Amino acid sequence: MDEGEPTILLTNDDGIETAGFRALYDALTDVGDVIAVAPDSDQSAVGRALSESVTVTDHELGYAVAGTPADCVVAGVEALVPDVDLVVAGCNDGANLGAYVLGRSGTVSAAVEAAFFGVPAIAVSMYIPVREDITFESISAEYDAYSEATRAAAYLAEHALGAGVFDHADYLNVNAPMAGGEYGPLEDGEHAPLAITEPSKVYQMDAVRDGEQVQLYDRIWERMAEGDIPDANGTDRRAVVDGKISVSPLAVPHTSEHHEALDALAETYPV
Repeated sequence: MDEGEPTILLTNDDGIETAGFRALYDALTDVGDVIAVAPDSDQSAVGRALSESVTVTDHELGYAVAGTPADCVVAGVEALVPDVDLVVAGCNDGANLGAYVLGRSGTVSAAVEAAFFGVPAIAVSMYIPVREDITFESISAEYDAYSEATRAAAYLAEHALGAGVFDHADYLNVNAPMAGGEYGPLEDGEHAPLAITEPSKVYQMDAVRDGEQVQLYDRIWERMAEGDIPDANGTDRRAVVDGKISVSPLAVPHTSEHHEALDALAETYPV
């Protein structure tokens, strides 16, 4: 590694053997010294779940961990990769858009875990539209489909630290459209611009009961595929649907404000 290049811990929640992970690993090697510390199997949507101990196995890219993305960050920062400059999580198969996914996504949760260690982090995801003419699995396995996401991630990994971005944000949540081609919003050879966004507050989870079963639906994905979404300009979801790369600068921990109503309840609590 050249002097001055960052040490990058790369993790994800889809597993270390996925196409998106390898695409991001390859892109980041042009930026710094990349060491993989990633789950050995799919850990999608586990949030910040933690284990008491994990088994770590040597891997050609670094380390495969029998654990969650948060496990990988804790083990990586504290035991496996000393002097980490940046944690990158991804590239996720599918977008992580909207405020409600921030605590649900294993990819985003890895970035949050890094932020609690004081290590800057970037979560990277690629939006895959769900339509009758496209299968999620066919796109998620396609290495070249991730090129817009990995291009943006490499740019941010190279420049954000020196530009002072992390003086103001703990982590970045990056969501990109698929690269140009038959299904993506971009033409072949066209690159998406970066858009600085905030997570959308739109929430359209639904549940339908059928006897003993209750089916859970996230209705926003159906609307996204048609481009018919209620999200305002400046939000992450709107940017991605419009063919842009969404970059949301975010902070931890979650914060709250004191207010008179709760203060009054505390004062009248019987003891």
